[in-house]
Amino acid sequence: MAKIKKGDQVIVIAGKEKGKQGIVLSVSEDRVKVEGLNLVKKHQKPNRVTGAEGGIVTQEATLHISNVAIFNATTQKADRIGYQVIDGAKTRVYKSNGESVAVAK
Repeated sequence: MAKIKKGDQVIVIAGKEKGKQGIVLSVSEDRVKVEGLNLVKKHQKPNRVTGAEGGIVTQEATLHISNVAIFNATTQKADRIGYQVIDGAKTRVYKSNGESVAVAK
C-alpha cells in the first residue's frame, strides 16, 4: 500500500529532478506522476475520431515512488508517513512531528 496519494505535495529526492516539488497527479503500483516534473516528448499520430492533432507532445512521465517523499509544509522538508488510529479512524501522520497529513484532494 502506497503512503503517497493523489493530490499530495511531494519533493523529488533522487534523479535529474532532485529538489523540485509538485502535486501528485496519479499513483499506480510503484510509480507516481507529478505535475510539471519529468517531462518527456512524445510523437503522436493524428486521430480523426478524437480530433487529436499529430505532432510532438510534451507530457509528464512517471517516477518511481522511492524517488519522491511527501513535503511537510510545517518543517519545509521531506518527511516520512506513518499511521495512527485517532477516534477510530486510521489517519496518516508525519513521522517527524506527529501532525496529521492534510487530506488528499
